[in-house]
Amino acid sequence: MTTPGAQTKARILAAGRAEFASFGFAGARIDRIADAASVNKERIYAHVGDKQVLFAAVVAANSAELYRTIALDAADLPGSAGRIFDHLTAQPENLRILDWARLEGLDEIAATFDLRHPDRAALLDSIAQSQRAGLVRADVSPNDVLVSIFAIATAWMHAPRHLVEAQVSPEGARRALVVESVRRIVAP
Repeated sequence: MTTPGAQTKARILAAGRAEFASFGFAGARIDRIADAASVNKERIYAHVGDKQVLFAAVVAANSAELYRTIALDAADLPGSAGRIFDHLTAQPENLRILDWARLEGLDEIAATFDLRHPDRAALLDSIAQSQRAGLVRADVSPNDVLVSIFAIATAWMHAPRHLVEAQVSPEGARRALVVESVRRIVAP
């Protein structure tokens, strides 16, 4: 059973996530977050802190959800890329929050939670082990392998809208291309 305080904090984080995904850090308004969470502004400051602390908490929760949901697996990096594509296609706000942090020069906030996330560290170790075992190409760093996978999996989300809308490829064909591209890139 959750306490009323925990429920309030969860509502604040959910409202913050929606607000930051829509407007970014600079455009987000504490008043709108308070209204969406059905609390007054003082409750936000009491439960979470100021706007920057709230954004950092949203980024942390967002990163944790991303790593947990997509279940990155160094033994199946192409499949992992497909899961990234699926998750971010279904929940684009997850990627938008990280993009806003990068675009607004708040990388230090995103990096604090994304780069130090324990699942990420374990994944990089797993990629390195796969490289040593000859299962994944070893001429690039594990981090560069991971960045390449994310870049390919998110290509349609970051492409200019007119290019994406002009395509007639169904989601399944795009996903298949992501998986095959990663398979070729990571092959030893």
